[in-house]
Amino acid sequence: MSTDTAMESGRRAPLASRLPDFPWDSLAGAKQKAQVHPGGIVDLSVGTPVDPTPQLAREALAGAADWPGYPTVWGTAELRAAIRGYLQGRWRSVELADENVLPVIGTKEAVAWLPTMLDLGADDTIVIPTTAYPTYEVGAAMVGATIIASDDPAQLARDGITPALVWINSPANPHGQVLTVDELRAWVTFCRQTGAVLASDECYGEFCWEAEAVSILDPAVCDGEISNLLVLHSLSKRSNLAGYRAGFIAGCPTLVMDLLDVRKNFGMMLPGPVQAAMAATLADHQHVEEQRQRYLSRRARLRPALEAAGFTIDHSEASLYLWATRGEDCRVTVDWLAERGILAAPGDFYGKAGTRHVRIALTATDERIDAAVERLKG
Repeated sequence: MSTDTAMESGRRAPLASRLPDFPWDSLAGAKQKAQVHPGGIVDLSVGTPVDPTPQLAREALAGAADWPGYPTVWGTAELRAAIRGYLQGRWRSVELADENVLPVIGTKEAVAWLPTMLDLGADDTIVIPTTAYPTYEVGAAMVGATIIASDDPAQLARDGITPALVWINSPANPHGQVLTVDELRAWVTFCRQTGAVLASDECYGEFCWEAEAVSILDPAVCDGEISNLLVLHSLSKRSNLAGYRAGFIAGCPTLVMDLLDVRKNFGMMLPGPVQAAMAATLADHQHVEEQRQRYLSRRARLRPALEAAGFTIDHSEASLYLWATRGEDCRVTVDWLAERGILAAPGDFYGKAGTRHVRIALTATDERIDAAVERLKG
């Protein structure tokens, strides 16, 4: 049944018709152009890790392979303890109990499903950053909420906006900006005044180059009060576990337990062996530092090559991307790079504010990064 026919019959339009087109589908032409380069494509359009999964994660996964029963949605006691230890030790969070943490099947599903799991709908407003990871908008569109793009809580307050959910992202994807303690506190204050849930996507926190990220669960930000605050963390980038689909939500115990109840009914349980791998990697920082140095080295080669080729790099003080512009429409820049066998993500994937930038990922092998550097010289 077509969307028009569904509407005429009084039925809701299919969900797919309410969602934006999948952005990367629009890159097919540029990808094809880049692939015919004599040296092959250098795909810097996605943030997919390419380096090895740490040995301790693989050993933990294998050691837990005999798992004939169902895992629990809340995760093992060992995993919950590892999440709490990581947040309190690495991110200086308030003291946490098991009721404050919840594993998820990769944070992308958690981002997309959060408005649904919070029972939001067409009468609600969701605030997202002006330049933002597309899945924030997808989750809002799924429930039919009003979407407002804003980076300014003071302006929202002056406009009388009372959202149900606010998304912030620091360090940010795509542009790598890191919010200061004062900026984070302003968002916490706004959400307390309006009763909104503040969801802070902190998945890139381990990769800061020119500024230090701070969690909203840090008492310096929240004054020790975490009601209506949620953070999301992923092990995809931190520990090269993208293929494991390993992440977690933490924060307000009332919200976390409500999410747990919903996820139990949905059967959203993380495989037991993956939980074991998560617990092992969260307890270890050495492999994270090793990966950090890999990305730092690639950044140190790619950024000056882009600047020498006429690009300006904005923000990019953290995260795994360079937010680059040649002062032209982003699709023109994508084509310019594709002619040199390099594929980048156009900034319009991330909202109207990004239409003159491209996102260039550091998640490629050293050999491919070096190939990109050489091609930018030509």
